[in-house]
Amino acid sequence: MIRIIKPEINIDFVGKRWIALLFSSALILVSILSIVLKGGLNFGIDFAGGTLVQVKFKEETSLSEIRKGLREIGLGDSIIQQYSEKEGDEYIIRFKNTSNNEGLSDRVQETFQKRYGQYGFEIRRVEMVGPQVEKELRYKALMALIYGMIGILAYITFRFEFRFALGGVLALVHDTIITIGAFSITDREFTLPVLAAVLTIVGFSINDTIVIYDRIRENLRKMAGKKLELIINSSINETLSRTILTSGTVLFVVVALFILGGSVIHDFAFALIVGVIAGTYSTVFIASPIVILWEKFFPSKKGKRR
Repeated sequence: MIRIIKPEINIDFVGKRWIALLFSSALILVSILSIVLKGGLNFGIDFAGGTLVQVKFKEETSLSEIRKGLREIGLGDSIIQQYSEKEGDEYIIRFKNTSNNEGLSDRVQETFQKRYGQYGFEIRRVEMVGPQVEKELRYKALMALIYGMIGILAYITFRFEFRFALGGVLALVHDTIITIGAFSITDREFTLPVLAAVLTIVGFSINDTIVIYDRIRENLRKMAGKKLELIINSSINETLSRTILTSGTVLFVVVALFILGGSVIHDFAFALIVGVIAGTYSTVFIASPIVILWEKFFPSKKGKRR
């Protein structure tokens, strides 16, 4: 195995657990406050409902010019985003659910024909999400996260112990809140691809946590009689090289995806960047220290330790 950390290294991660918990609490508080003060997340069409129209223009145009045309049909407050790499070439326009959504794409086409000519543009895609579908998607998204957490809790409890499962799930909740909070703070749209990124983060983070938990379980036998704090700290240090290599390579890829992947997957890559950083941090500073806190208040019998 490649080692970028000296085998004898002994960083006191456990000793800094209170600082880490205070820092995490502050991040979570800021994330929740941002969501509450902004009246919720900036949901994309997947969760907020409405109509999406993707338009490609033959000649370069600007956001202001497009908005002028939409203002003529009472849709000047629509969300307009550049889609293609070539500036002024292709845009996505999002219209919220209103009573005027019927025949909306035809009206948009008519106003653009007046401004750009019949062959000056091309409507490439039209998507509509009604109020009922939007509510159903929100519900299913929430259930996907909850069922995922419950499944992970049950799996780690079966494989290790409940105290380990609790630490792992709380670390995942930490990562999820911070990632979603980052979208609220930066006012990015929360869409289905972003939800997929959040679920990917959950899988990535718990995988790294289980590696450390495996080492803790081994060391509980090897270092029997020693303090749990010492055993956990040694386990984190022993797996530190693997943690840095795994997280570092994943982070390198998602940063490249964020910079070079284009606007289509920009938010997806952003979610992964925040999630990978938060997940690596929580694996070391949240998941394992929670085990220590649980042990302090609910000590386990030696015979039950595996």
